[in-house]
Amino acid sequence: MVKDVTDDSQQHGPTRREVLGVPPATDRAAWEAIPATLIDPIVREASASLDEPWPTLPASEYLLYHRTGDRHRYEQRIWARRDRLTRAAIAAARTLEPRHIDDVIDGVWAWCEQSTWCWPAHDDHGGTPGRHLPDSDRPFLDLGAGEAVAQLALVDHLLGRELDQYAPGLRARIRREARLRVFEPLIERRDWPWLGSPDGADNWNPWIHSNILVAASALLTAPSRTRMVALVLEGLRNFLNGLPADGAVDEGYSYWWVGALRALEAAELLRRLSGGTVDLVTEYPSLRATVDFPRSLFIGPASVDASGHIESDWVVNAADGPARVTDALPWHSLYRTATRLEDAEAAAFAVAHRPARPRAALGLGRLVAHLCDDTWLGDPRVTVALDRDVWLGSIQTLVARERAGTATGLALAAKAGHNGEHHNHNDVGGFIVAVDGVPVIVDPGRTTYTAQTFGPDRYRHWALTSEWHNVPAVHGRPQRPGPEWAATEVAVTLARGPAEPTTLSSNLAGAYGSDPRVWTRTATLRRGHPAVEIEDHWSVDGVDPAAHVIRLIVAGRVDDLGDGTLRVTGPEGTTPLVVRFSGNGFTLERRHLEDPMLSHVWGESLIRVNILAPHEAGAHRIRIEPDTTDPHAGRRTAASRR
Repeated sequence: MVKDVTDDSQQHGPTRREVLGVPPATDRAAWEAIPATLIDPIVREASASLDEPWPTLPASEYLLYHRTGDRHRYEQRIWARRDRLTRAAIAAARTLEPRHIDDVIDGVWAWCEQSTWCWPAHDDHGGTPGRHLPDSDRPFLDLGAGEAVAQLALVDHLLGRELDQYAPGLRARIRREARLRVFEPLIERRDWPWLGSPDGADNWNPWIHSNILVAASALLTAPSRTRMVALVLEGLRNFLNGLPADGAVDEGYSYWWVGALRALEAAELLRRLSGGTVDLVTEYPSLRATVDFPRSLFIGPASVDASGHIESDWVVNAADGPARVTDALPWHSLYRTATRLEDAEAAAFAVAHRPARPRAALGLGRLVAHLCDDTWLGDPRVTVALDRDVWLGSIQTLVARERAGTATGLALAAKAGHNGEHHNHNDVGGFIVAVDGVPVIVDPGRTTYTAQTFGPDRYRHWALTSEWHNVPAVHGRPQRPGPEWAATEVAVTLARGPAEPTTLSSNLAGAYGSDPRVWTRTATLRRGHPAVEIEDHWSVDGVDPAAHVIRLIVAGRVDDLGDGTLRVTGPEGTTPLVVRFSGNGFTLERRHLEDPMLSHVWGESLIRVNILAPHEAGAHRIRIEPDTTDPHAGRRTAASRR
């Protein structure tokens, strides 16, 4: 049952503030209590942009997606507009100055006048073949529309009194656009591809539904809100039904924040709206389990601020995700969820990432909630609880560390899986090796999205193919995309004692077709004398004379020490690793990184080591261990990376 939501002056039913978790500007005590060190920089940024024109959204840049495949330039303008309105709304709520209120009015008006809220890569153009510009009479409900309606709804909630005073009629315009672009399309069309099926859905489902729920809570009254909430709940269950028991998501670390976390936020909104009668976290234990997913994939801090908080992460980055995460992530949202669920380790993980200066890219609601939560702002914890071994069976991913509780030393991340995962890269049997919290044997990760990224030519991009992942090439041939190309006979052995190894073994033959019959890969993290070992055993059909190739993708420097031995020094001056292997020789290839999404993470280039192996039945072994001859080996810690 959905309770009636009231404005904050009434005494019956939950108030909008209680539902949204955001104090309106009329609550002067709340806004004046925000620490100046946090909010003043936002107000200064808002003030600095007052004399600048609002970002425009030219049709010619919308059309770039269809002309050249470039979606980034138009999206950057959208995000610039979004972030400016967020800063303007916070400045207006803090100061109540007419100049900031007028800036909010201009930003809201710009959104309402915009022909479409849909991003160009998503729009179906009203279903008209050959059309490239949006059809305003048939709006497409996508991620962009969800983000826009939630931001406008939160502006209405924060500054409703001020909008009525300075721009009478603007709030009615917000409601009109929300109705035409979001609420009515959700009601009238029940075949949106992002709704998924009762068996599962991807991140679009909770991302869009959570934003619609925010908008419905702020803009609609009963019974319209009750109907909208029922549709959101119906659709959201498609995502929750597909969330596995261990809470893992095959879209990877980066997409957890806009998928599973959005579902957690929606669940909390529904709990408040229903007075506790709808509790999806209780109904779906997998939703509770997913709170620990990002901590499971944490490798180490990429940078740490002066107060000891982590500014950016190195993470296990299978699928479309960067290995180094520097985006503004909603750590407060994770903290609030983990605290409510009494998950102390997830809450501490969030606190360790608490930014000194939260950014507008968090979004208006999340940013205000961050600024107004005294418990969050005052929590002193800065440590991260790291499990020694993590096995996520639903996505067949292993993360093993040399020791529990620290990123220092060797770490191994390995997967079996299949090549039909959401945001898939062809990487069945792939692995990552990190030392002291920094990946050295790496997965290149996400590229800049273009029209090619999600089209029929997706796997023509080198970074998505198996040729640039740490997997074998059978007779020189790559893996194939699709869920049917999968590992089999998957077995994992987790260490019981502090010196015991952790192992993942699987048969990779199914990722390549009928040849080979068997390709068993065993990835092991050994402790005591720490080392990572990768062992391949295979049996092939036919007489193809082409050699098999065992590949390693390296970030950093590679030195040939002779006799099948390499010395690898990773990014940030990591402890060098010695890589020993058998085989019939090797070659090195350097790939210069022109895509800023990759070069920002890895620098100018990556190096591919191509180890040649016999074409007949055989075996191959790679051993990776710290270089004990290096005077700094084992001494590089998280503290030295600050």
